[in-house]
Amino acid sequence: MRKIFFAMALLALSACHEKSSTAGSASLPIEVAKPEIKDITLKRDYPGYLDAYATIPIVGRVNGAITKRSFVEGGRVKKGEQLFVIEPVLYENAVAQAEAALHTAQAELEYANSNYERMKKAINSNAVSQIELLQAKSRVESCEAAVDNARAALKTSKTKLGYCYVKAPENGTVGLTKYPVGAYIQGEMSPVELCRIYKDDIMYAYFEISDKQWLKKLEKGENSIDQSRITFSMAGGKQFTWDAVIDYLAPDVNLSTGTLKVRATMKNADGFFKPGSYISIHLPYEDIRNAVLIHDASIGTDQLGKYIYVVNDSNRIEYRRIETGSLVNDTMRLITDGLEPDERYVTKALLKVRNGMEVTPIMEKP
Repeated sequence: MRKIFFAMALLALSACHEKSSTAGSASLPIEVAKPEIKDITLKRDYPGYLDAYATIPIVGRVNGAITKRSFVEGGRVKKGEQLFVIEPVLYENAVAQAEAALHTAQAELEYANSNYERMKKAINSNAVSQIELLQAKSRVESCEAAVDNARAALKTSKTKLGYCYVKAPENGTVGLTKYPVGAYIQGEMSPVELCRIYKDDIMYAYFEISDKQWLKKLEKGENSIDQSRITFSMAGGKQFTWDAVIDYLAPDVNLSTGTLKVRATMKNADGFFKPGSYISIHLPYEDIRNAVLIHDASIGTDQLGKYIYVVNDSNRIEYRRIETGSLVNDTMRLITDGLEPDERYVTKALLKVRNGMEVTPIMEKP
């Protein structure tokens, strides 16, 4: 009886061992993918900054109190829009006086011309002397000069009166006002800056490239870096694409940095971009056809460099050293060597696999 019980126990233990062995030999399910093959354009990042097309000081050129301000600080204004009014009464009076002086000078000239014409007729009958005729002519010339002076004085008075109404010379954004309404300025002798307008409907983007990069372009037969469209990222990371023309390349290399300054011009009609903003410009430098791309998160790093795990035709893991290139679209990495287009690579759970391990590959959905 004991022999029968012992035999049954051995059979049960053997069955459990076989089940355990079978369960242990089951392969691990692992997500895999094939490389993405497509044509790409590589871009290089350049730190830079934005600046307004022009920064224009708005000045007061007359003496008087500021009686009106017609804009909101930090707001946008259009060319010709009135910004300030500087106490125009005195200058209006000066215009009126200049107009009266001109009328007087014109009347005197009219009288002098009439007198001169009478003298010319009287000279034939010897009613007047040659000296009197010359004096009449001189009087006409003197009155003509007085009229010219009066016109010039009126023009100057009107110009000064025009300075009382300060207008925007360009479209742009107005900065802070240095003088509030009621403040007295003395701008007639030396102009007084009231505020500034930033002409930011057109913006400049400045950045620098190394002289080595420029030499490489020359070696390729390219003597310019003009681009019809470039992209850039703001400090927060959001990327923008806009029409821009690279219209300036410095004629000299900065000796301290070994770089050349570059400027791109863009439109900014709504004033969205602000002068002084730091940006990262992404400039195309190489086109690659049939590039091999994989998820950047699928790449590991060890003391030997970059590697991935490849699943071979026998569904076993292969440790594979690779050579990588630029990051594309923030998530994909260019593979320059070590992976063929039709091979499968492990996309996730890199710590769960090892070289030679048998797995059950599960193709990742695109």
